[in-house]
Amino acid sequence: MKIDYKNELIIINENGKDVKIPFSSPKAFSKVSDLWLRIGWDTKYVYSFTWLGRPVIQLPEDLMRLQELIFMHKPKNIIETGIAHGGGLIFYSSILKLIQKKFSVIGVDIEIRKKNREALEKHFLYNSLTLIEGSSISMDVFKKVKNNILPNEKCLVILDSNHSKNHVLNELQLYSNLMPSGSIFVVADGIMSSVVGAPRTKKDWSWNNPLAAIEEFLLEDKTFESYEFKFPFNEGLVNDRVTYWPNAFLIKK
Repeated sequence: MKIDYKNELIIINENGKDVKIPFSSPKAFSKVSDLWLRIGWDTKYVYSFTWLGRPVIQLPEDLMRLQELIFMHKPKNIIETGIAHGGGLIFYSSILKLIQKKFSVIGVDIEIRKKNREALEKHFLYNSLTLIEGSSISMDVFKKVKNNILPNEKCLVILDSNHSKNHVLNELQLYSNLMPSGSIFVVADGIMSSVVGAPRTKKDWSWNNPLAAIEEFLLEDKTFESYEFKFPFNEGLVNDRVTYWPNAFLIKK
């Protein structure tokens, strides 16, 4: 891809021919965004943000769209597998505290590091959190999650732990049992299949990734379907998310 600033064009090769795309085109934005996502991966761009004092390793747009999703659907329960520093948990809690009187935010991680647990325990939103240490697909952990949600209420379940196909598929199969109609899965990091060959990637990511798990899950469980919401506000030309989470949203019918 070439960028012609003078003539305000993006030049890409399609089927052996140069195609010129004006800067003002959504297609040009999409092509540059794809490159930006890849360079952002290489440079660890997402490792530079905090939310109310806690590191949150996500693209800012993914967080903004997640905020829109939470406000539109108003889940009573938010469950996150793979909490890292806990910034995501603080993010969800801060939003729900503004729009719900009663809610549950649960974080699951195979290892909650001591410094992260201590920092969360000192946070002013800690009382709204439940931390559970252990594998997200163990029955013991699942039972603890089940015992801490508000029963029969909509859930938002963010899967951001082990991103291998089998692990994500097991998570989808397991946590779907907690989700009444209107509940939503957010399956993180489907971008893995697009960044194979970049730093910190593995060759098998071309097939061993969350998108492959989503595809198999939707074939076996017809109570869920792929979901992509229309931006609640948009006066621009861009209608697609710039995201590490392509095709991430699954909603319970």
